[in-house]
Amino acid sequence: MTTIPLGPIGPSPAVRAAAVRRGRLLNRLTIGWNAVEGIVAVAAGLAAGSVSLVGFGLDSGIEVSAAVILAWRLAQERRQGCTQAADRRATRAIAMSFLALAAYVGIESLRDLLSRSEPEASLPGIVLAALSLVVMPVLARAKRKVAPVLGSRAAVSEANQTSLCAWLSAVLLVGLAANAALGWWWADPAAGLGIAALAAIEGVRTWRAESLADTCCD
Repeated sequence: MTTIPLGPIGPSPAVRAAAVRRGRLLNRLTIGWNAVEGIVAVAAGLAAGSVSLVGFGLDSGIEVSAAVILAWRLAQERRQGCTQAADRRATRAIAMSFLALAAYVGIESLRDLLSRSEPEASLPGIVLAALSLVVMPVLARAKRKVAPVLGSRAAVSEANQTSLCAWLSAVLLVGLAANAALGWWWADPAAGLGIAALAAIEGVRTWRAESLADTCCD
């Protein structure tokens, strides 16, 4: 286990500076990956009429927005030092993005189920979901290591959103594969409802989150 050098009230300035740099690098990787993932998923979803795939693409867009929010949070620290007010605002903004995604995908999934809208099979969607299932857990694990050093609930929330993306990838993959292999058209909107439920749970949990106990400031 790695020991973090501590100053009087937490990690030393050198350790915090290194964590901020690593956090910004992970942030850029998240933005780049999810920007491509979101465009591909939405395009493939619209082509196949897949609400779960479109919802997954929108989640990638929200993941980009969460990463941008966290980038702002880290920039605030570089300019002003760690501030709880900035961290709270960033965390609440991330929570709202979860809830917005849950509402949209939930409504669209119910509409497709009730209207018996049958999506086409999507090989690009299946490949994308499988790749995301590999990449997202690695990114999330790296982010969770950085967040405690930063003492940032916003960083934890953004890492949780990356973890959620991995779960969404699994749900999406099952739904798309069931539709393609077995012709279960309802598996796609059912996967969409699963995505909406996970997003809603994470949104509420993020909104209620308190600041980390080892935060760098009051």
